[in-house]
Amino acid sequence: MNARADHEPVVLVTGFEPFAGAPVNPSGELVRRLTELGHPDCRIVGEVLPVSFDRAAGLLAAAIDVHDPDIVIALGLAESRHAITPERIAINLADARIADNDGTQPRDAEIEHGGPAARFTGLPVKAIAHALDAAGIPSDVSLTAGSYVCNHVFYQLMGLAATRPGLRAGFIHVPATPQLGGSPQFTLDELERGIRIAITTTLSTRDDADLPGGSTH
Repeated sequence: MNARADHEPVVLVTGFEPFAGAPVNPSGELVRRLTELGHPDCRIVGEVLPVSFDRAAGLLAAAIDVHDPDIVIALGLAESRHAITPERIAINLADARIADNDGTQPRDAEIEHGGPAARFTGLPVKAIAHALDAAGIPSDVSLTAGSYVCNHVFYQLMGLAATRPGLRAGFIHVPATPQLGGSPQFTLDELERGIRIAITTTLSTRDDADLPGGSTH
């Protein structure tokens, strides 16, 4: 599992299919683009997950078993956000404002019965946000991945990572692209560039940057 000098790091990138009637989901489009174009510093493998409380985490676990990655970066859509937002915390709560693509709509439910209230990312989220900002791409560290399928996958991903020594994993939300309308809008090219920077930063950074962060509210 641990990257060695003679081992090309394997980075598993996941995203989601469209949901809530949208024509596209940029997180899934990014997975397709990144796996097709590759990255000079690692081997990228990808998985587009269903927007499903019941199925997504199982497919993610299967992809981890198949590819044995060194790093997992799970992506999801946060349509109203104005930046690429690496997530810091997943919470043990599924509370869906809308039904998922299977018609499932949990309310105030534990993701893992008796599991910890929260699990923290294994990615250098402050370093990623700093690198994105330095490249002119808006970015903020986020303290909430919500309570929908993104958080559900993030929480279970971090539980899986805890059982696989050396695996570094976490979740990043991306904002909307023009196909989704509204505002803000980021082109897929901009988002791809941002996630490439996130991958490069994670590959080169073991300990997170000692920078101000958090939130005042």
